[in-house]
Amino acid sequence: MNTVGAPTGAGAMKRRLGVFDAVVIGLGSMIGAGIFAALGPAAGAAGSGLLLALALAAVVAYCNATSSARLAALYPQSGGTYVYGRERLGDFWGYLAGWAFVVGKTASCAAMAITVGAYLWPGQTHTVAVAAVVALTAVNYAGVHKSALLTRVIVAIVLAVLAAVAVTALAFAGADTSRLDIGADATVDGVLQAAGLLFFAFAGYARIATLGEEVRDPGRTIPRAIPIALGITLGVYALVAVAVLTVLGPVALADATAPLSDAVRAAGAGWLVPMVRAGGAVAALGSLLALILGVSRTTLAMARDRHLPHTLSAIHPRHGVPHRAELAVGTVVALLAATTDLRGAIGFSSFGVLTYYAIANACAWSLAETEGRPYRLVPVIGLSGCATLALALPLGTVISGTAVLTLGTAIYVLRKARTNASRH
Repeated sequence: MNTVGAPTGAGAMKRRLGVFDAVVIGLGSMIGAGIFAALGPAAGAAGSGLLLALALAAVVAYCNATSSARLAALYPQSGGTYVYGRERLGDFWGYLAGWAFVVGKTASCAAMAITVGAYLWPGQTHTVAVAAVVALTAVNYAGVHKSALLTRVIVAIVLAVLAAVAVTALAFAGADTSRLDIGADATVDGVLQAAGLLFFAFAGYARIATLGEEVRDPGRTIPRAIPIALGITLGVYALVAVAVLTVLGPVALADATAPLSDAVRAAGAGWLVPMVRAGGAVAALGSLLALILGVSRTTLAMARDRHLPHTLSAIHPRHGVPHRAELAVGTVVALLAATTDLRGAIGFSSFGVLTYYAIANACAWSLAETEGRPYRLVPVIGLSGCATLALALPLGTVISGTAVLTLGTAIYVLRKARTNASRH
């Protein structure tokens, strides 16, 4: 399969990564703070149907990632669906994907900041959240980015903490497997809403789908790496969810602000609580740093194309970073972290990101067989799954998410009309 627009020669990145490397990078992107944050809100929606919701979220994530992988192999450029939508469906759809990504991931930043606060200092969650945003915005402004080594360290810490939680909970004499039974409280609407919230915990798989320029034989390597990484992530998440449910049950889990800490405390391992809180905070800080970086870069790209105010495309002469974009993103995230709750931030994030991947699946559907088109059912399930989960989110989230997308559309239409008028 030939790639479109892949840089060659001196401007090309070296293709060093094989399947194993891509899987490790995928795990580093997915196994993070999502599992520390999303279980409580999801249990509140699904009740005893939490594990069904987790499986459904994983299926939609797999379809989205597979569609994105095929597109990334064809268009190995920065920008993800912002590029795919523009190339396959037209300028507006690329813009809408970029807009949905920016607003959705900005909400993700707020959710991660709130998670930091919930695990570090529950009594001052929002204060700690804002402080974390300010500190990490300053780090990014200075051009100090998270290294690959730091990513591995964070993943190792998170896996160790998750393993400790699972072993402690499952070994607890009071653990009750009957709490895993699906009862009458598990409704279709509740399971769908919970799946939409849990989708937040899988969102990092997009990192695998954007490796087209850095892996050997991307048309083969990326589609192989995705199911492996997703499968491992699902296994880890399912084990943790089962362990926590057997100790807390769905009702207590729904009420928990730091569910993994509450689970080990309920299991009689209070000595482990500080380690779990530290692990949750480390995972959330690592995710927050990467998210602020990613959102500011997408903002930069859209500002360069004048889809956002062009002033945001400025690069700092000394630090070499898009400082205005970073300050703008940091300011918005700090305001959200100070004023929203965790469930609201996760829901809004999921709505934006599900919209982003719905467009990616529509792009994948348009691929010809010679372009590496996935099985037709994959983008169909991905697109319909994204739409269903997005609309199943809490009504307030759907209304506010739709309003923000409508605002983005209005900005696009006005900008287009002004551009056309200036030409005449």
